[in-house]
Amino acid sequence: MDLILWRHADAAEGARDLERKLTAKGHKQAARVAAWLAARLPSRYAVLASPARRARETADALGVRYKISERLAPGAAPADILEAAVWPSQKGTVVVIGHQPDLGRLAAVLLAGSEADWSVKKGGLWWLSNREREGESQVVVRAV
Repeated sequence: MDLILWRHADAAEGARDLERKLTAKGHKQAARVAAWLAARLPSRYAVLASPARRARETADALGVRYKISERLAPGAAPADILEAAVWPSQKGTVVVIGHQPDLGRLAAVLLAGSEADWSVKKGGLWWLSNREREGESQVVVRAV
């Protein structure tokens, strides 16, 4: 399985966190990353987005249908994100569009085995793969 952790792009400040919109800079970030992904994603993949507006607007840049998952809302635990993505048993590729520090903590769990506050910049992504080698499950970093 490939798991792509994509942090939402730059968003405006606001009192209602879930309603914050992407800025002009954020729309450009999302479009740039979406174009990069579109050139590399397989023909079939799933996209899951946080219910926050900024995550949905980031997902919109891909121009494909996606599912909104409440499990990806700001403050999501690594286990919730993994369960939403059906890691590692899901076949194929899943793009998860979420938040910090949630995605950084998940990357730390998958790569280092324990939760830590790793940084994922706005609009940034981590592309991870799961594989079996000599009977052992491994996580491989494909791109950051």
